[in-house]
Amino acid sequence: MAAAVLLVLAASILALSRASASPTNGAAADRITLLPGQPPVNFSMYSGYVTVDAAAGRALFYWLIEAAVEDPASAPLVLWLNGGPGCSSVGYGASEELGAFRINSDGTTLSSNPYSWNKRANMLFLDAPAGVGYSYSNTSSDLFTAGDNKTAHDSYTFLVNWLERFPQYKHRDFYITGESYAGHYVPQLSQVVYRNNKGIKKPVLNFKGFMVGNAVIDDYNDFVGTFEYWWTHGLISDDTYQKLQLACDFDSSTHASDACNKIFDVAYDEEGLIDAYSIYTPTCKKSSLDKRRLIKGRRPWLPRGYDPCTEVYSTKYYNLPEVQKAFRANVTGIPYAWTGCSDDLFEYWKDSPRSMLPIYRELIAAGLRIWVFSGDADSVVPLTGTRYSIDALYLPTVTNWYPWYQEEEVGGWCQVYKGLTLVTVRGAGHEVPLHRPKQALKLFEHFLQDKPMPRPVPSVQSF
Repeated sequence: MAAAVLLVLAASILALSRASASPTNGAAADRITLLPGQPPVNFSMYSGYVTVDAAAGRALFYWLIEAAVEDPASAPLVLWLNGGPGCSSVGYGASEELGAFRINSDGTTLSSNPYSWNKRANMLFLDAPAGVGYSYSNTSSDLFTAGDNKTAHDSYTFLVNWLERFPQYKHRDFYITGESYAGHYVPQLSQVVYRNNKGIKKPVLNFKGFMVGNAVIDDYNDFVGTFEYWWTHGLISDDTYQKLQLACDFDSSTHASDACNKIFDVAYDEEGLIDAYSIYTPTCKKSSLDKRRLIKGRRPWLPRGYDPCTEVYSTKYYNLPEVQKAFRANVTGIPYAWTGCSDDLFEYWKDSPRSMLPIYRELIAAGLRIWVFSGDADSVVPLTGTRYSIDALYLPTVTNWYPWYQEEEVGGWCQVYKGLTLVTVRGAGHEVPLHRPKQALKLFEHFLQDKPMPRPVPSVQSF
């Protein structure tokens, strides 16, 4: 036990010596010395609050995991956002997908993630809007007035203010990434950053592009693609498939008719107690199979969050007083427990545009790097909907559909369009880095390099 403690302390000292630059006083105060149950690491971490509205007392919580490379100052800065709306990027992205650690089943200790994205970049996880995770507001009405537009502008304010605390990241190559309902957050924030950078020769936020996975993009195409996925994957009957097409207004998923809701109930019963986010993996037996969450205005009565067991572990860990102390979180004594997703935010979400395609067109025309990826075992925001949405952009094809490889196995498929790259990940569910971590890291590497996914090696081609 003593030897293990010494190893952790030694690694922490090494991480301090490898900080990307001399931190400002504010940044130094945010440095994480050691998280409870943490294994040794060779990189620095920071966490804390950034105020986005002083009058309302609204502050967003972040966790920065610096790059585990020889020179972190040479690595880009990448923001990761989870969706919901109302779900925590710390609880999901950082803790069960692409962060440096995974929370063990005891809910008190951490293990290293060998495929963490901080092996290639400085990863910044943000809980937005206020009311998500540890993020808070002293104005209670903020919890009932959240929406897409407010989230985008609060996130932008966060970035601007955060860079004053971490000036070493000013002018650094910067990317925005995320998944699921962050299919709204990511392009909307990207648009705000892009428009604010217009006319500035050397912008502080040196924005290069964005990448989204299993992303909510366009109501009409997502609806068409989702129903088709359910039917073609044997989840619903022919009769239910036909009734969904007749009863539901594909143009808007926010206000479903009574007839649409009724046939959704039938579809849910036909699908059975599967994990809709990953249709070929087992469900967790530790939580109630009857407890179902919603996705705002979309495909009701399906579970939100891939692994109920993993969510149990994170809920326990992030409610531990010693964990909150190490993160410098919950400093105001938030009057509710930490949860992976906020039901209040979800229930009262104010604005959700029907389509992100106009933003895609604007940012593609601006020449920004845009990648879209999709795990093909997700029935909630499935690949079929994503493909229909991309088809609606009418982009010329640069490289036709082809299989990409990871260690002589097909990792998925790729098509390169003029202004956008689509990548699928074979066998992955809604949370691609959770289901296929090695392939997800390869995807991330190629996105940062803006290099198409790898084609088969000669030995594979010869078969």
